[in-house]
Amino acid sequence: MTVVVDVANVMGSRAEGWWRDRAGAARRLLQQVAALADRGVPADRMPAGLPAPGQWVLVLEGRARDAAPAAVRQAGDTADDGAFGGRVRVVAAAGSGDDAIAAEAAALDGNAPCLVVTADRELRRRCTAAGAAVTGPGWLLGLL
Repeated sequence: MTVVVDVANVMGSRAEGWWRDRAGAARRLLQQVAALADRGVPADRMPAGLPAPGQWVLVLEGRARDAAPAAVRQAGDTADDGAFGGRVRVVAAAGSGDDAIAAEAAALDGNAPCLVVTADRELRRRCTAAGAAVTGPGWLLGLL
C-alpha cells in the first residue's frame, strides 16, 4: 500500500507559520513522515480498512521543493537517496504538484492500493477517478 501526500496541502492545514519558511516546514513534515514510516501505522488507524502503508510518496511543489534531498533536486523529479528512510520517496514536482500527485495515483492503478492525503476537492476527484482512496490531512496529522 502506498500513501501519496500532498505536502503543500498538509502544511497549509496547520497554522504554524509555514508560509515564512516553506522549505523548512516541508523538511519538518518529511522528517515526521519518515519517523511514522519507521514506526508503522496501526491497522485500526487506517481509513476504510486499507492495509498499513509500505511506501510513502511525498510530493513537493513551489518553494517547498528546496526541502527535497539534493539527489531529487538534481534529478529534477524523483529519487530516493535515503535521506528520509527507505520507505519514503520524495517527488519534487517540476510543475503542478496536483498533476504529480494525480500521476502517482494513476501509476499505481490496480498494482497496489493507494491512499492520497489531500483536502483539495479537484485533486480528490482526479485521484478517486484513478482508483485511489482519499483522506484528508487530519488523518495524517493525527498520526504524527
